[in-house]
Amino acid sequence: MSWQDFVTISPLVAGILTAAAILIVDLIRPGRAAVAVAVSFIGLGITAILALAVGSGPTPVTAFGGAYQVDDLTTFLDVLFVAAIALTIAFGPDYLVPRNLPVAEFAAILVFAMTGAMLIAASGDLLMLFLGLELMVLPGYLLAAFHKSDAYSTEGAIKYFLLGSFSSAIFLFGLAFVWGLTGTTKLDAINETLAAIAAGSAPLSPGLAMGLAFLTTGVAFKIAAVPFHYWTPDAYQGSPTPITGYLSVVPKVGAFALILRLFVEALGPLADWWMPVVIVLATATMTLGNLVALTQDNVKRMLAYSSIAHTGYILVGLAAWAGDPEGRIDGLEAMLFYLVAYAFMNLGAFAVIAALQKRPGVTSSLATFAGLGRREPLLGVLMTLFLLSLIGIPPTAGFFAKANVILSAVEAGGPLTILAVITVLNAAVAAFYYLRVVVYMFMRESASDAPAMRHGALLWAGLAAASALTILLGLFPTGLLDAATRAAEALVP
Repeated sequence: MSWQDFVTISPLVAGILTAAAILIVDLIRPGRAAVAVAVSFIGLGITAILALAVGSGPTPVTAFGGAYQVDDLTTFLDVLFVAAIALTIAFGPDYLVPRNLPVAEFAAILVFAMTGAMLIAASGDLLMLFLGLELMVLPGYLLAAFHKSDAYSTEGAIKYFLLGSFSSAIFLFGLAFVWGLTGTTKLDAINETLAAIAAGSAPLSPGLAMGLAFLTTGVAFKIAAVPFHYWTPDAYQGSPTPITGYLSVVPKVGAFALILRLFVEALGPLADWWMPVVIVLATATMTLGNLVALTQDNVKRMLAYSSIAHTGYILVGLAAWAGDPEGRIDGLEAMLFYLVAYAFMNLGAFAVIAALQKRPGVTSSLATFAGLGRREPLLGVLMTLFLLSLIGIPPTAGFFAKANVILSAVEAGGPLTILAVITVLNAAVAAFYYLRVVVYMFMRESASDAPAMRHGALLWAGLAAASALTILLGLFPTGLLDAATRAAEALVP
């Protein structure tokens, strides 16, 4: 490895060293949550600075023969991963400490998972993509079972682990087919091979078609697209609430990073072939997610199905790009903007739930939210903000996120116009179950006489950051849109 290679991968190295530093500090000063959190934030700050520094050059840089690449997309996603992990760590201690769950291990596992997501974002090779995927999801299995004395946490983790393992095996099987029949694992070389097939100068073999089908199935499991979503509600409901927020954001963003690298960068020439599959997945995912969410009385489970629905919305952007891959990148820009907006508003919503559950034994049922607007008005207002953004009410970030994916589908035309209409109808249906929580908070009497809990400064700081970004990205979306445009252009020059 040359010095230039080391400089190129320095953000990834910084992430790994941050996780190791958290564990070492915890060995020296065991049980000191504040020290572990401080080390986490310092390390994450250094990682973000290095990511911006390495990605600030005029041209993309590569390492290890092109297997690791740093471009505007890599930098965009790396900063998002760091921000999401930092918020998750900020929300954790208020929930974990009363339950005697270790904060240092929680933070270290999160940072290790982040390095896997960063590896996906920088991958230029199929094997690197798979390695990054496994480094990201394996810590998630541990986190889902973090509250090991809770039967629901253990049950959700087992389901998550089993279905996640199956999906990884399916993805690896597809990877083997593509590798064997194209003769390469380099994403750009696969693109050239498939371009010849798309031009009609070479046939698409049944084995290669089967490989693409396996890759699609494996990825659909990771993003919890219907009908591969069954693990999601139980894993989300059973996990400790700060971890549920993490599971709903970082692995999803990481899986979409894999989709962008694989389907756009490598399989782009066959976009006309896989676009109908994406349209069907998007339609089924957003529709079933919203319809089942309507029936939920547990807010964590409701947000699990909501997360499934948002997967469908994001897939609309991918379908829009596939509908006209050479004419526009609007769909990719919309996907990237949506991922950022979704990360902050969803983490904020789960942080409010975690704050309400600071007292052990408090559930996440709708009844828990009754009277919250009078009992803890600031939490009630913040939860309302995040829910309105999840609906897509202007001027929140969620509004521009939904508007962008819908407009990109309309501009692509053809069957994607119908998909845009379906997306609008689903967004209208989703308003019912989000607003039902607001009704409970401000129009129902609390069933409990327990006094309001005091929350830590770290939780309030995290909520302030999430709410500020949810509002500012809605009022001033231009900066993020410009960054998303540069990232999309790096993916599709």
